[in-house]
Amino acid sequence: MARKPASPPPDRDTQRFHEDAAITTMRGGAETPDLDKGVETIREVVRTLAPKPGVYRMLDARGEVLYVGKARALRNRVVNYTQVERLPNRLRRMVSQTRSMTIVTTNSEAEALLLEAQLIKRYRPPYNVLLRDDKSFPFILLRSDHAFPRLMKHRGARKAKGNYYGPFASAGSVNTTINALQKLFLLRSCTDSFMARRDRPCLLYQIKRCSAPCVDRIDEQGYADLVRQAKDFLGGKSGAVQREIETQMSAAAEALDFERAAMLRDRLRAATFIQGSQAINAEGVGNADVFAIAAKGGQVGIQAFFIRGGQNWGHRAFFPTHTDGLDEVEIMTSFLAQFYEEVPPPRLILVDRALPEADLLAEALHEGAGGKVEISVPQRGDRRRLMEQAERNAIEALDRRLAETGTKAKILAELAEFLELGDVPRRIEIYDNSHIQGTHALGGMVVAGPEGFLKGQYRKFNIKRAETRPGDDFAMMREVMARRFGRVQEEDPDRDSGTWPDLVLIDGGKGQMTAVRETLEELGIEDVPLIAVSKGPDRNAGREHFHFPDGREKMLPLTSPVLFYLQQLRDEAHRYAIGAHRAKRSRAITASPLDEIPGIGPARKRALLLHFGTAGKVRAASLDDLKRAPGVSEAVAQTIYDFYHPGG
Repeated sequence: MARKPASPPPDRDTQRFHEDAAITTMRGGAETPDLDKGVETIREVVRTLAPKPGVYRMLDARGEVLYVGKARALRNRVVNYTQVERLPNRLRRMVSQTRSMTIVTTNSEAEALLLEAQLIKRYRPPYNVLLRDDKSFPFILLRSDHAFPRLMKHRGARKAKGNYYGPFASAGSVNTTINALQKLFLLRSCTDSFMARRDRPCLLYQIKRCSAPCVDRIDEQGYADLVRQAKDFLGGKSGAVQREIETQMSAAAEALDFERAAMLRDRLRAATFIQGSQAINAEGVGNADVFAIAAKGGQVGIQAFFIRGGQNWGHRAFFPTHTDGLDEVEIMTSFLAQFYEEVPPPRLILVDRALPEADLLAEALHEGAGGKVEISVPQRGDRRRLMEQAERNAIEALDRRLAETGTKAKILAELAEFLELGDVPRRIEIYDNSHIQGTHALGGMVVAGPEGFLKGQYRKFNIKRAETRPGDDFAMMREVMARRFGRVQEEDPDRDSGTWPDLVLIDGGKGQMTAVRETLEELGIEDVPLIAVSKGPDRNAGREHFHFPDGREKMLPLTSPVLFYLQQLRDEAHRYAIGAHRAKRSRAITASPLDEIPGIGPARKRALLLHFGTAGKVRAASLDDLKRAPGVSEAVAQTIYDFYHPGG
């Protein structure tokens, strides 16, 4: 039976890629690997392929993506998988599981490289190198949609008008830089609505971190000069900006305006702080990303430095997975393609070794960089010294990773022994509930593995079933478990996708344990290990009791590393559930009855409230009154009236 292939994911320019032929063969009747069947599947596909550039996906009998690859000539590349005697063991295993393929042709090999990176990030296939990083990179945004532009931190899609500076390696590095920039350029960080409501300067003006344009302490031209200086400084002209401020300070001192001279002196100190806080000397490099790779003990680490305007904007270590049997050049190439799928590339990328596909990768990144991209291996000078520092950091980061992994493996082994598990858990799910006297109730699920918390797999469950009484923690836990495991039973009944937990940790005592055990038994699930964690006498941390499904209890010594680890898991679930609850409560506080009316967005809601004063007066208004409201058409007025007067 033919299987309908999955469509390609949305990308930056969907017109560039098109599904030329979705080629599938019979799905195969067995899940067990079969090398001959896999080879025959690929041969059937090869017969229909043309020597065009494109991307291919290997799929197993269930339609799950095993591998995503690109090719300059699809036929020539895919046929190699039928020559099994030349394949390494890793690819032989992949071929033995292959039961169908999907082909997408592109206009060029560079486009195929971009599409390959998109598909890898979407499907996360088990035979591709994967960049495991769930965090987006923060940027500094200097907005341009206001007479007095705002300086702010930004994550996510870059839709707002303005100048973006980054990426920064972490929220901490961007926050430190923004604080220093506020002292240096006195640009506002408040929202437009907050600024419009001010009738006197806020605290930031008092501590000399804002020029108070909200109350006309600076005119538009003076603020524009500060914005220009900020753009020059962030664009790499820090020396020119410092010289300009020094000249202004000298002029103020000669004019005996000592207050202004002192203010300019403080700004110069802020500029010196920003430059002095750079742990890496990148002067003369301009805008560049620097990457060095290290391999040891079966693991790979890649160190990245982000240099903008000759300033170090932070560094981060990455640890790609699924790298067994691959050479470091192939890992680096795949890493860069996936990394720049989310991050805009600079015009210069420095790597620690020659990449055979460097020209192809540079061509693929041309559009995102807004010009020609150079990928090179530095040989001398400042660039070489910077690369040597990146190489040292890559080795040190990998050594720390291996040490942490060894410690974590030992703790997990001791955890499995203490909790009487059959094997070391690879996926631990921790559950907690949060509410205030039954209101805004929700449950939180946190996931942890051998490499730490898997934040991309966290889930929250809004408590919504009618039979769940407000404030009943046991009933809430029953609802959460029924929904979580009912869904995973439906989506993955064979338990081969890695979404079933090896251990369920519950924040609670005997009552929560009983509720969870009974719920899973009703679903026919009796082989998932369950442990409930409750605090001991006087709720003292360190005296936790661990409750087993059969009613037994255990404790751990106060200094046990396993106890610390379990406390960390429990506390993370508690933090996540409380955070989600607070967010839900905040939304409820700011909610308006007008939000329930279909077709009423923020702009119309604001216009109605400004015209009538309160939501209650909107509800009491006649149809003619609604029609007279600004920004409300007759059709919208009728919709509002019908919503509040369903009987006419």
